[in-house]
Amino acid sequence: MNPLTIRQLDTTTGPVLHVAGDLDYDQAPVLRGRLDHLPLSPGHCLVLDLSGLSFCDSSGITALLAARQHALAADADIALAAVPANLLRVLTLVGLDQVFTLCPDSSAAS
Repeated sequence: MNPLTIRQLDTTTGPVLHVAGDLDYDQAPVLRGRLDHLPLSPGHCLVLDLSGLSFCDSSGITALLAARQHALAADADIALAAVPANLLRVLTLVGLDQVFTLCPDSSAAS
């Protein structure tokens, strides 16, 4: 098990969260808790940089959907950046590639 780490970078267009480790049943609440205290403004874009993500289960996907809901509630956008190939495959299979904006890296999402 790789513990989940989240580093935040604030940009003029909104926060970038670098998410690394395992986003699973045990760790998904860490991301959700971080989102609960993350202020977003209308027009901002929340970027989740997943380049360091080593594993994501259904609880992790639910946390990503909670991040999307948090952004939408603030009238902000959300983008997933540097999505690992195995997670991209799952997102595509369940149609979430049509729900999230997907970018090759966090700089492309800003």
